[in-house]
Amino acid sequence: MAEQAGMPQERPAAPEQPQQTGRAGPPEHPTASGPPEPGRSPGPGGTVRIVDLPESDQKSMRTALRHDTPLHDLLGLEMVEMGEDHAVLSMPIRPQAFNSTGNLHGGAIATLIDVAAGTAAARGSGFEPGRQSLVTADLHVRYLGRPHGDAVYARARVLKAGRQLIVVECRVTDVEDRVIAAADFSMMIVPLRKPLRPVASAKDTDPDL
Repeated sequence: MAEQAGMPQERPAAPEQPQQTGRAGPPEHPTASGPPEPGRSPGPGGTVRIVDLPESDQKSMRTALRHDTPLHDLLGLEMVEMGEDHAVLSMPIRPQAFNSTGNLHGGAIATLIDVAAGTAAARGSGFEPGRQSLVTADLHVRYLGRPHGDAVYARARVLKAGRQLIVVECRVTDVEDRVIAAADFSMMIVPLRKPLRPVASAKDTDPDL
C-alpha cells in the first residue's frame, strides 16, 4: 500500500524470535541445578572446579576421597567443585548403590550428602585440622523422587558457622536438574579425638566423613 500524504506508513511487526527448547546451559552457582560444566576457570570466592586442576592433583584428591574410605570407593564418589563455603560431589547411579528393588538406596544418597556437606563445613568454618576434630551432629534427609540418568549431584553450602556448630544445607539433583533429595546437616568442632580402631590409613587430622 502506498504511503498516504502526511501519514507515515505502518511498519510491519518484527517477526517473533523462536523460543529456545531443551535444557539450559549448566549454571555458574554451585547450589543451582545441573552439573557444573567442565573446563571453566575457577569462579568467584576461591571456587575450584576439579576438572581444571592438573591430572596429578585430580588423582591425589580422588585417592584422598576414596582410597582411605572403602565406602566412598564402592559408591564411586567424585569431588566436582569446592569453594570457601560450599562443595559439589557426584555419584554414579550403578548397582553398587542399589537396594533390593533395583533402586538407588537411600543410604547411598545420605552418604553422598554427608560427604558433600561435611566438606563444605570443613572449608567454611574455623575448623583447625590437627588440633580439632570435625564430626557429624545430625543429618535430616527428605527423599523427593527417583533420579533420571546415570549420576546424581550433591550441592552443599554453609548457612551458619559458629564457634562449635556448623549448619549446612544440601540438595541432590539428577542430570535433568530434578531435585531428588534435600537435607539439613550440621557438624560440630570438638577436641581432637583418636581413631576408634587404629588402622594404617587413619588420619586424626581429617574431618570425620
